[in-house]
Amino acid sequence: MRQTDIAIVGGGLGGSAAAAMLGRAGIDTVLIDPHRAYPPDFRCEKLDHAQVELVQKAGLADVILPAAVLDREVAIARFGRLVERRPNQQYGILYDKLVNTVRAAIPGDVPFIEAKATAISTSENRQQITLSNGEEISARLVVLANGLNIGLRHSLGLEREVLSECHSISMGFDIAPAGRANFDFRGMTYYPQHAEQKLAYLTFFPVSQDASLRANLFCYRDMHDPWLRQMRANPRETMLAAMPGLDRLLGDFEVIGPVKVRPIDLYVTTGYRQAGIVLIGDAFATSCPAAGTGTNKVFTDVERLCNRHIGRWLASGGMGADKIASFYDDPVKQVCEEHCLAKAYYLRDLSTATGLAWTARRWGRFLGHWGVGTLRSVGDQLSIFPHCREDVGATGAAGSSAIRRVSNE
Repeated sequence: MRQTDIAIVGGGLGGSAAAAMLGRAGIDTVLIDPHRAYPPDFRCEKLDHAQVELVQKAGLADVILPAAVLDREVAIARFGRLVERRPNQQYGILYDKLVNTVRAAIPGDVPFIEAKATAISTSENRQQITLSNGEEISARLVVLANGLNIGLRHSLGLEREVLSECHSISMGFDIAPAGRANFDFRGMTYYPQHAEQKLAYLTFFPVSQDASLRANLFCYRDMHDPWLRQMRANPRETMLAAMPGLDRLLGDFEVIGPVKVRPIDLYVTTGYRQAGIVLIGDAFATSCPAAGTGTNKVFTDVERLCNRHIGRWLASGGMGADKIASFYDDPVKQVCEEHCLAKAYYLRDLSTATGLAWTARRWGRFLGHWGVGTLRSVGDQLSIFPHCREDVGATGAAGSSAIRRVSNE
């Protein structure tokens, strides 16, 4: 029987990141996953500035960011017109490439076992894992990071409480310009015109150095909605029909490859306060991809678990439920969980609710983007023509400075 301190079950983003962090810290760790190379999977496809900060806290920025593509600028559009162009620090990277990049950062002395965990038994001291290849592992702690896989849950007394069934649906596909070298933008987010369309937003961003862009479209519909079949069969025409005016911004283009569709249920796991085992990422609770908080959850879990808790747990004997509880009660983790859930519901209401208050919020967002875009444009023009500032006097110079400050916020 193989002996280790930490056995990580599941080699997606959370499990692989934990293995890299623990391995770099010199903690005896084993990573278990059925795929030597993580296969293509439609999940997280870009990292925003907040997620980059978490990657930095995890000590993995030097590995992940060079493999991703920085967009540098994003255009905000609605009603067929650009209302704002702003500097941007989002990194585009497909999920399988992200996971495999993180796996490449796992030290060579961390064993990778290509198998499935078929059974887990836990206790106050050591945990035993039986694998599909017949091997058995004894570990002080099991980190369950197997995402949506429910095969082991019932034997461990874990259940799922569904909070919102088919809360949102994500679609991913690639587009390329036709008849010209590039699109007129590096990245763009396009908002729908009406709540009745049940669309959150459509975003375009680069994931490679060529002219193609990745598109993510988020909606709130039933999985049996005929519109989804139309998106699969005729994505270009269906997308343009749902968002009038988008064609003027995209120009002539073609959709490359299939449209991937992924529905998401919001759920939380119950019965998780147990000795010897800790759940991270989707194994603990899901988040809404439209809200863009899934990576926040994963890296918050991994960073807190590896940087704060595991070292303290291993410093003393036993692995009782009281130790494990300190991770779930971690205030940083709890704030993240609450934020992710609140944002998921807020974005759905903001996108689909038809009441006066929500309509006002949507118009407020549009006018806010338009106002900031206008101020930024004016500030840029004053920067280009410095003699204009010299002619307006002290009061005008102060005003232009204020414009630049606002545009940078």
